Amino acid sequence: MAAIDIIDEKTIKISVQLEDALSMIEEARKSTREYAHDITTIVEKMPEFEYTYFCFYAYDSAALFERMLGIDPKQYLSFSLDAPDSFFYSLYGGMTALYEDAKRLALD
Repeated sequence: MAAIDIIDEKTIKISVQLEDALSMIEEARKSTREYAHDITTIVEKMPEFEYTYFCFYAYDSAALFERMLGIDPKQYLSFSLDAPDSFFYSLYGGMTALYEDAKRLALD
């Protein structure tokens, strides 16, 4: 489960692990229509970050991320994400497996 440290009223630090990516993938699989935008955006944009970083908010694709966290990081002025490369590689791979269905559902 993601660890969220509240530094002060304006700042949080989020730490995730491989298991969090697996949870995001499973949630995306169960609700592909709901998360179609997030799925397609992750697959299409993550290569630009060499698969080891991704800014969910830069592309308005944070619904799945926020679901996994259980909070809305936008309530804070600043947050950081600490994640191992395995989190990003697994997230990308899982979203790639869902990509074609998500792309089709996004057009419906």
